[in-house]
Amino acid sequence: MLKQIKLKVTLSCFSLVVLLISCGPKSAQTGFTVDWSKMQQIIDNVKEPVIPNRTYSLLDFGAIADGKFDNTDAFKKAIKACSDNGGGKIVVPAGKYYTGPIHLDSNINLHLEENAEILFSTNPADYPIVHTSFEGTELMNYSPLIYAYKKSNVSVTGKGTINGQAKNENWWSWCGKKIYGWQKDAPVQNVKRLMDMAEEGVPYQERIFGDGFYIRPNFVEFFECKNVMLKDIKIIDAPFWIIHPIKSVNVIIDGVTVTSHGPNNDGCDPEYCKNVIIRNCSFNTGDDCIAIKSGRDNDGRRVNIVSENIVVQNCKMFDGHGGVTIGSEVSSGVRNVYVENCDMDSPELDRAIRLKTNTRRGGVLENIFVRNIRVGEVKESVLGIDMFYSFHGNQTGNFMPVIRNIYMENITVKNGGKFGILAKGQQKSPIKNIIFKNVTIDKVESKYLLENVENVQFVNTKINGAKVESPIN
Repeated sequence: MLKQIKLKVTLSCFSLVVLLISCGPKSAQTGFTVDWSKMQQIIDNVKEPVIPNRTYSLLDFGAIADGKFDNTDAFKKAIKACSDNGGGKIVVPAGKYYTGPIHLDSNINLHLEENAEILFSTNPADYPIVHTSFEGTELMNYSPLIYAYKKSNVSVTGKGTINGQAKNENWWSWCGKKIYGWQKDAPVQNVKRLMDMAEEGVPYQERIFGDGFYIRPNFVEFFECKNVMLKDIKIIDAPFWIIHPIKSVNVIIDGVTVTSHGPNNDGCDPEYCKNVIIRNCSFNTGDDCIAIKSGRDNDGRRVNIVSENIVVQNCKMFDGHGGVTIGSEVSSGVRNVYVENCDMDSPELDRAIRLKTNTRRGGVLENIFVRNIRVGEVKESVLGIDMFYSFHGNQTGNFMPVIRNIYMENITVKNGGKFGILAKGQQKSPIKNIIFKNVTIDKVESKYLLENVENVQFVNTKINGAKVESPIN
């Protein structure tokens, strides 16, 4: 049986009208204003990186495009020469270039021409130890495959492919799951040690991992950068998280195609970031297509940077745990997320929009605006909200999360799975203010399952062909 629905609906008709007027005044009762104008302000303020008009060919630095020759030094030499002269565009011509990690510098555009492919080493010994992050926790670990640290005006562009070459025989098996090639007595990632060190307050500089700990590197990571862009690239077979801007400001992810079905293969994870645009992208992943983060547990509270002003436009989501997800590593909070004009469709897509946290994570998640979304098929729910998310053992603590102000408009769903809305709030911290306007959901088993949710409104919404009334006590 479904658990008892616990609801408290307090919006008057007048306040509902106020809420539904875009850019309208703030509701006195809820404090929730539906305002899409801020999205355009974010877009207008984020500019592409400014790159000097100089061009360098990777071939001029000794590169050989046979898929076997180690081009690590060629990339290093090209980047150094370009940087020493004030920056510019480094062109990777058609061909296959095997290499170790690539560390970018300021004012550089790494440009892959059509039919150019960078094949990354799967030998951990090729990856130096750098300041990075794993699942929302900072540490010293294997370098990301493409890495920019404290840089500005950095981009990776072009119609080429970056190939992490990850598979069950190398990086993926470290997750410890048989489905990804792990076998009994084989190496497995020591995440517990990292989490224990973070909870004990060990400085990240002393959280030294790498050899013997089997913690997989991120693929593309812009760490504490400003004005960065990833455009038109195809990305395949990542060891871990795929696109990971962290502590960065003014980020553009545009026209990127991601295909990678390994463990924890989130497509794009903005973390502690401000002013992010993700547009015209395609995600077919082994985990969340887009997952917005802001740090895990005590480490997130130590950093204390909200992820905010994030725009997702004109994207396609296929396989994944969620189309656009917020969490679970959200201890610093997330606010002002705008999602519009996206297509989500796969029998292996669990949810369209998802928010997840718990009382160890905490965090304030607020102002999530979604419109003009076409969903073909999802397994579990169109909107999933979980304040009891649990994956790594006991996830209870003393940091009560807050989730409020979720607005979804002009949504069509052909096959809604189990629930239109599956929302589980805490008794001491109910989920507040969910509005569905002009939403049509077909072939769903249940309209909703709501626990500790206040102020749910359905406006011109139909589920399985019938108009849905707003729930009351």
